[in-house]
Amino acid sequence: MTDNSWTPGKILETSGYHWKTATLHAAVHLDLFSVLDGRQVTAREAAEACGSDTDGTERLLNALAAMGLINKNEEKYANTDAAQKYLSRHSGEYLGHIISHHHHLVPAWAQLDQAVAKGAPVRKQGPHADETQRRSFLMGMHNLARLVAPRVAAHVDLSGCRRLLDLGGGPGTHAIYFCLENPDLNAVVADLPATRPYAEENIAEYGLSGRIAFTPVDYTAEEIPGQYDAAWLSQILHGEGPEHCREILGKAVSSLVPGGKILVHEFILDNTRADPLFPALFSLNMLVNTDSGRAYSEQEITEMLSESGAEQIKRLDFCGPNDSGIIEGIAPRG
Repeated sequence: MTDNSWTPGKILETSGYHWKTATLHAAVHLDLFSVLDGRQVTAREAAEACGSDTDGTERLLNALAAMGLINKNEEKYANTDAAQKYLSRHSGEYLGHIISHHHHLVPAWAQLDQAVAKGAPVRKQGPHADETQRRSFLMGMHNLARLVAPRVAAHVDLSGCRRLLDLGGGPGTHAIYFCLENPDLNAVVADLPATRPYAEENIAEYGLSGRIAFTPVDYTAEEIPGQYDAAWLSQILHGEGPEHCREILGKAVSSLVPGGKILVHEFILDNTRADPLFPALFSLNMLVNTDSGRAYSEQEITEMLSESGAEQIKRLDFCGPNDSGIIEGIAPRG
């Protein structure tokens, strides 16, 4: 059936949308929104603070004003409420880290046609190749998780659980909010050693160092130490192919006490794999950035959990940003 909403204007807007993306990325990289934090400045003043060219900075400011991210009053510029809240480094809800991570993905996405032709990523280095990119990724995951983790923690029933495994938990954000929501809960964040400083920094910031520990482990190659009442796997399966996903899920189920819960949080495709939009696009992101990762459908995740030994599998009534969902299973009771 023809979609009449795809006019030539909309097609061209979509084709050139990366101009808006690049404008936002440049402003975050220059820390322009922090310069405008709580004050009005001229283009010259902003350029001096950013160490950039005055004419170029003025053009960037005007474009941001046209996008509705900043306000212009005569020759002075100021943050909008949204920019002040989400794009100034001085805000507790700063999203700049995840935006920087998106910027680091641009070279890979520019080669999408080649990746599709090859069926594999075309890149000189991975998206976490150096410390700057690794920090952008991990703190970006913290940015995103803070938006959804309070809702997740309130929605997921961990009553009776005393010990939680946050597998591949990176910056530890979900473990933090699960412990805040459940005062009797202790947690272990299990991830690669390189993520440890970021997790421990965040855990300490929330005053939870006595209840959340970090265990260094490569869960794709090593067994998971310890035994738990619940295992939380948030956004880690999409980085792996189906075979490795089954192995990871099997290890997670094996780490649970009989009757323990395994909870898988992912951007979930419907069973046609052609909807919703964000998980479908995210599957392309995995194509250009990983060797075998992809987005999975509800049916695929359910089948992998079943093959890993989980029982009573069901999808929880939860929908997060970008169509993330949670599928729950129960470890065999013996």
